[in-house]
Amino acid sequence: MIYKFRAILDAEEDIFRDVAIQEEATLEDLHNALVNAFGFDGLEVASFYTCDDTWNQEDEIPMFDTGDTPGEQKTMSDYPLNQLLDQENTKIIYVYDFINMWTFLVELAAIEEAQAGEIYPSLLFSHGELPETAPDKEFEAENDDFYSEFEDDLDDDDLDGFGDDSFEDYGFEENWN
Repeated sequence: MIYKFRAILDAEEDIFRDVAIQEEATLEDLHNALVNAFGFDGLEVASFYTCDDTWNQEDEIPMFDTGDTPGEQKTMSDYPLNQLLDQENTKIIYVYDFINMWTFLVELAAIEEAQAGEIYPSLLFSHGELPETAPDKEFEAENDDFYSEFEDDLDDDDLDGFGDDSFEDYGFEENWN
């Protein structure tokens, strides 16, 4: 079977690509297909994130094992698409280049029979041009009054000892080395 995905750049403008890929392909294969579809150079790190039906980010699936014990963390190459996505679980988030944060909402749009003679993965449709820079992200706290607990901020008393080069209170001697 073939999975057909629509990857939409998380931006105000409509910029998306439709790709088709074998259901046995891995998330790493999908990553490579998206890199090619959007014209990236593929030199940056990326991750997929599982999400709920309203695109709330859940678990990260990285390109590389970044765990404390080698081999302990699963990576993109460990996840065949058909083990992670199906007719009920159709959404996943893709982030390319953690400096610029190119963020894509990727949705499984169809599961179909492979077309004879077609080479997969393939770019099915392209709409919109990728901007020169990634769209700005506005990160919001889950709680609207996140800062309310910090309303009192720092008092002048909280800064005693700073700015007067006085470190006696910290147990440092003037020439400690």
